[in-house]
Amino acid sequence: MNYKIADLCDEHPTLVRVADPIFRNFGGRLDFGGQISTVKVHEDNVLVKDALSQEGHGKVLVVDGGGSLRCALVGDLLAKMATDNGWEGIIVYGCIRDSAAIAQMPIGLKALNTHPLKSVKHGRGDKQMPVNFAGVTFVPDHYVYADSDGIIVSEQSLSNQ
Repeated sequence: MNYKIADLCDEHPTLVRVADPIFRNFGGRLDFGGQISTVKVHEDNVLVKDALSQEGHGKVLVVDGGGSLRCALVGDLLAKMATDNGWEGIIVYGCIRDSAAIAQMPIGLKALNTHPLKSVKHGRGDKQMPVNFAGVTFVPDHYVYADSDGIIVSEQSLSNQ
């Protein structure tokens, strides 16, 4: 489905919250949206991999990496896993790597930046809890939509309205 975030903001001004414009586009899809699933980690991507290994049709994984710019939380292997499992997109409050390969994949991916160093693998963090960054709270089972203009969140689906 094609999402035009500016149009959704115009059509539903009381339903949407707009994230601060701090993210860059990295995936092969610029517009994506779906039901929110979350993980909160610090320089450790085990829970990210666990989430993306699950079926993700109609969902967007929101990764609260604490804004760390010291390592990548998603690379081409995890992006491919997400694509294979039907995820609509990934939003990373942190870094990714393998950006050239990810740009060729049919998935939406927004992150702060790139970093060549992989993360640690301790399995620490939390999943399916509200996370707050970029001026908004991402709540599991609420909805997120993104395109090249930005990111919005809503308590309800906006795709069939």
